[in-house]
Amino acid sequence: MSAQRQSRITPLDIRAIAFTLVDRHGDQALNYADLAVTELEEKGEDESANAWRVLRWEIQDALAGVIVRESPIQMQ
Repeated sequence: MSAQRQSRITPLDIRAIAFTLVDRHGDQALNYADLAVTELEEKGEDESANAWRVLRWEIQDALAGVIVRESPIQMQ
């Protein structure tokens, strides 16, 4: 059983990274996130793939206008 590493990235960090990717790459940011998830899954790096999934959701919501940079973070 592998030890689970503790994340040092906060939800605010995820939000900031998502908006940085959207600012720099627009809609292409979703494709980059999808590619990262696929490559990490192929390598067996499930935790990292899950982190990119979360980032992808933020990117998707940012592009759709569901969230803005200053939106409160809601964790479910």
